[in-house]
Amino acid sequence: MQRGKVLGIVGESGSGKSLTALSIMRLSPDTARMTGSISLSLDGESAIELNTAATRAMQHIRGKHIGMIFQEPTTSLNPVHRCGDQVREVLTLHGLARGNEAREKVISLFKEVELPDPERMYRAYPHELSGGQKQRVMIAMAVACSPALLLADEPTTALDVTVQQGILALIRRLQQERGMSVIFISHDLGLVAGLADEVAVMYRGEIVEVGPTKAIFNAPQHPYTQGLLACRPRMDMRVQNLPTVADFMAHGSTPPVRVTEGSWQERQTALRAREPLLRVEGLSTHFRRDNGLLAAFGKQHAVVKAVSNVALTIYPGETLGLVGESGSGKTTLGRSILRLIEPVAGNVFFGNTALTALNKADMRAMRRNMQLIFQDPFSSLNPRKTIGEAILEPMQVHGLHTNDTARRQKVLEWLERVGLSPDSYHRYPHAFSGGQRQRACIARALAVEPRFVVCDECVSALDVSVQAQVLNLLRALQTELGLTYLFISHDLSVVRHLSDRIAVMKDGQLLELGDADSICDSPQHPYTQRLLAAVQ
Repeated sequence: MQRGKVLGIVGESGSGKSLTALSIMRLSPDTARMTGSISLSLDGESAIELNTAATRAMQHIRGKHIGMIFQEPTTSLNPVHRCGDQVREVLTLHGLARGNEAREKVISLFKEVELPDPERMYRAYPHELSGGQKQRVMIAMAVACSPALLLADEPTTALDVTVQQGILALIRRLQQERGMSVIFISHDLGLVAGLADEVAVMYRGEIVEVGPTKAIFNAPQHPYTQGLLACRPRMDMRVQNLPTVADFMAHGSTPPVRVTEGSWQERQTALRAREPLLRVEGLSTHFRRDNGLLAAFGKQHAVVKAVSNVALTIYPGETLGLVGESGSGKTTLGRSILRLIEPVAGNVFFGNTALTALNKADMRAMRRNMQLIFQDPFSSLNPRKTIGEAILEPMQVHGLHTNDTARRQKVLEWLERVGLSPDSYHRYPHAFSGGQRQRACIARALAVEPRFVVCDECVSALDVSVQAQVLNLLRALQTELGLTYLFISHDLSVVRHLSDRIAVMKDGQLLELGDADSICDSPQHPYTQRLLAAVQ
C-alpha cells in the first residue's frame, strides 16, 4: 500500500474483502486465526507490526493512525447519543482535544465533510439524518485524528447513485488534502474505477490480480476479473442476456449477445398494439407526519405527499422501469398500485377492474394476479419456515391445485425454474446466500401465477455477478410466462438493461416517461440528466 495512494479491493461477497480490512484493524472474529505480517510505517517512526501488537497498542493505533468507514452507517452510529458527541469521543479518547475545543473541532470537521448546518448536526441523533448525512458523520469520525491510512469498507453500497458520487468526491478530496492512504473496498467496479490508483481483485480469499486501475479495466488478465467487468449492465449497448462470472471461469471470454435495433423496435410496436394491462390515473398517496406536541395544542399534522397525481399505463408483457433517488416515492407508488398502502385520490385499473373500488376481500383475491418481490431477501422470508413451505403458503392462501401433495410438486417445479436444487425445499433461509434467497422470493411471488409483478429494488442488495444471474432469470421468466413488470430501482444501468420504457420520479411526481433508449440517450429533464451523469 503506497503512501498517499488509493488502493481499490474488489470482489464478490465472501471473497475476503471486508475480512482483510478487519484483519488490518485487528477486529477479525475471535474464531479467526491470523498468520503472516501486517506492517504499518509512520513518518519518523519505525514500522509497527500489527499482527503481534499488544491490545493496548492497537487501541491507540485504531482511530489515530488507521481510520475506518463501515458499510452501514445506521448500525455504525450509536442511536442513543448525539452525532457530535460520538465524533468528539474519538478526539477525547486519543487526547487531541477536550471540552469546548473538542466541540469546535467536531463542528469544523462537519463543515469539512460538507454537512449542512453543522451546529444542528452536532445536536442531532442518527435517526434524524439521511443515509448520506450519516455516512458523512462516519467519515468525519474516521478522519478526526488525521490517520495515515483510511479503510473504506463498502461506504456507498446503501446509498443512491447521486449521493454515492458526493461521498466518493468527498473521500478523494480528503485523501488529497490530508495526504492519506486509502483502501477502498467495493463489489462495484465502476465506483473503484473513478477513485483508485491501483486495484486488487479478490476471489475466494486470495488476490488473483493486482495492478494500475487503467490496466485492470482495459486489459484484465484473470477470467474472474473479466467476468466481473462483463456482468455489469452497460449504458452504451443493450444485450439480451448478461454474461456471468461462471461463464468466464468455466469457458473464458464470452461475448455479449447484442439485440439488434430492428428487433427492439418490433418489440415496442407489438407491445403498444395491445390494450393496457394496468392504468394509473391521478394517483396520490399522502402520509401524516405525527407530532405529539402539535397534537397536544390542537394543531394540524404535517402532511408528506409521497405520491402526487401520478398517471401511467403498463402494457401486457412490458417492463416499465421506475427510477429515482430514495424518498422520491417509487416504493410508495408500487405499493399504492397494489393497495398495500391506501391512496388518498386517483384510480388504478387492472384490465377493466377498478382496484380502488374493491373491498378488502375482493382485493385480497385480486392479488393473486399482482405480486411483489421485495428488496431485501433476508427479511422477506420467514426464518421459521423452510424455503419449500414459504413457496407453498401463497398457493394454500389462494386455494391453488387440488391438495398439498400437488402443491409440493409445484414447489419442486418452481425451485427448478429459478435454479435451486430440490433439496432446497427442506432448508431454512439462513442456509442460503443472498442471491439464492432472492431466487426463492421470486419463486414465491410467481407460484400463484400472477400476470403483473412489482420488482421493488429486487437486485440492489446483490453483488454485480449475482445481480446478472437474477436479471437474466427475470427476463427468461417474463418471456416464458408472459409476465408484466414494474421494475423499481435507483440504478439506471440496470433499469435500461431490463426495461422497455422508463419513468423518472422525484418528490412524488413523474418528471419524465418514455422509451428506455430515448430516456437514457436524450434525457429532457435536468434531474434525469443528473441521474445519468452519476452512472457514466
